[in-house]
Amino acid sequence: MKIPPLVDSNSVLSPDESRRYSRHTVIPQIAQEGQIRLKNAKVVCVGAGGLGSPILMYLAAAGVGELGIVEFDTVDESNLARQVIHGQSDIGRRKIESAKAKIVEINPLIKVNIHEVRLDTSNAMEILSDYDLIIDGSDNFATRYLINDACVLLNKPYIWGSILRFDGQASVVWAKYGPCYRCLYPEPLIEALNCAQAGVLGVLCASIGSIQATEAIKLITGIGQSLIGSLMVYDALSMSYELVKISKDPECVICADKPSQLGLLADYEAFCSTNRPDAITVIELKSKLDKGEDFYLVDVREPNEFEIVRIPGGVLVPLAGFIDGSALAALPRDKEIILYCRSGVRSATALAIVKEAGFNQSSHVEGGVLAWAKQVDPTCTVY
Repeated sequence: MKIPPLVDSNSVLSPDESRRYSRHTVIPQIAQEGQIRLKNAKVVCVGAGGLGSPILMYLAAAGVGELGIVEFDTVDESNLARQVIHGQSDIGRRKIESAKAKIVEINPLIKVNIHEVRLDTSNAMEILSDYDLIIDGSDNFATRYLINDACVLLNKPYIWGSILRFDGQASVVWAKYGPCYRCLYPEPLIEALNCAQAGVLGVLCASIGSIQATEAIKLITGIGQSLIGSLMVYDALSMSYELVKISKDPECVICADKPSQLGLLADYEAFCSTNRPDAITVIELKSKLDKGEDFYLVDVREPNEFEIVRIPGGVLVPLAGFIDGSALAALPRDKEIILYCRSGVRSATALAIVKEAGFNQSSHVEGGVLAWAKQVDPTCTVY
């Protein structure tokens, strides 16, 4: 979809800017006018990780005049294979500091705003309202729904992307012109795996992040066809791109003509939570183990994860066996079944399958191995 430029061009380029952006201004579709629009633009990226790295660096290099960063985490060694805005010397440093330093090094002519907070209901409207365009560089459903709802309420465009292993997706949401994220995903998906559990090819971040940055430049300058109303699906293994059309949901709770949701939800983590009434805490599990209760403890992670760390007494049955049904026959029907994984996401998925198969005396462990290491056994290896 082609739409008018997001930002006006009532300014001029300085001699330094003219030299720096000369490869842009010789492109007829951008020229001086388009570069001035980029200069006048205010863009915020939520997250300075895998997707945020290429988004922030390329928009800085492109001359977006004011860049905002929303980030609260610190740099970990495991980040460096894909989060290229950070380096070895940044380990332990606040990501927002590291990201700002890299952006300023790339382009000292732009302004960088830092918001060192976790984006949530209490601050989203205030932070996002100051920008022309919002880009999602986060890695979870709760943040996507929060940004989507805030942008619909603020009537602002929102560019989102997601990555896992070798696959990526990207789209542009602007309820003024097309469907929102909730039109595509009305209810939160149960994430069987996330990047920390399943892994992600580092360069995939650059592929999807650069698509997001490209869409930002197109929206700001008004050139080309936007991904509004379309979902870009990328498969790195087959090197294929597929464009899927998305329709506006006339009954969408947030962007319909008569929406039922008129503000932000109180708690997006709860909205997307995998915790169920039939979940137990690691403290409750420890108590059961100490008492010698007779139950069947199942680890639904992958074999390599099981070798790294495990909860005592757990039997390895990878999630794939629950998804294809092959694991169900081996489950005892005369014992309580307790499922666990790394963080509680995959075990919640397995629990839903187990319940559907009639194993009513079953539950899963909230927080999984990570919670066990934090609350029960600090000597456990955390990955």
